[in-house]
Amino acid sequence: MYLGVDEAGKGPALGPMVAAAVVADPASLPADVDDSKRIAPGRREEMAAALRSDPDVAVGVARVEPDEIDRPDTDMNSLTVRGQARAVRRALGALPAETDGPVRVVADAGDTSEERFARRLREFVEEGDDTDEDGDDGGPLPAIDVTAAHGADEDDPVVGAASVVAKVVRDAAMADLDAAYPDYDLGSGYPSDPATRAFLAAYVGDHGTLPDCARASWRTCEDALTAAEQSALDEF
Repeated sequence: MYLGVDEAGKGPALGPMVAAAVVADPASLPADVDDSKRIAPGRREEMAAALRSDPDVAVGVARVEPDEIDRPDTDMNSLTVRGQARAVRRALGALPAETDGPVRVVADAGDTSEERFARRLREFVEEGDDTDEDGDDGGPLPAIDVTAAHGADEDDPVVGAASVVAKVVRDAAMADLDAAYPDYDLGSGYPSDPATRAFLAAYVGDHGTLPDCARASWRTCEDALTAAEQSALDEF
């Protein structure tokens, strides 16, 4: 049994990034567990529900919201580490108090350097996160031994399970946002999605500002504001 951790929603212009950590015996996982992108949405939801209801599996989830993503004093590499660390701490906190360390942690590397990502993740987990308002209570956690690898969500079943949980939570967050903006089609939230770009243009045109769900520091969002400002100048 060991811990795998991954995130979903790192690149979209809308909504949160979600990190998830799963502690499980890989032999007990479904045979078709894999990188979430390779699993059909319905099967992902079934798998995530089964993982979260299994008493022998510990799951931790953390959301990084757009307002934190837009902070000028951070970057996506740091936010990915921070999000994964929060999820790891929550999963570790769900383990029995008598759990002996070190707990093996395998992460999907969100940095060009796997070694640097692993080191930073270990440091963030061990130091805690005083900016995490929804985090653990600061109680003692077992020691950890962290490795990180590119493509771990494809190669490691426990990391794959974490990617499934993260993706399902991210998809649910986007469904909630769809419901919060009933007059618009948000699309997938990704900058390359024409529906997402049309949503941003329409919302800015109607309200003169970006929606709260937008990552204002993303180029796609900045472009929507610039286009609206230019259109207003042309009309003037």
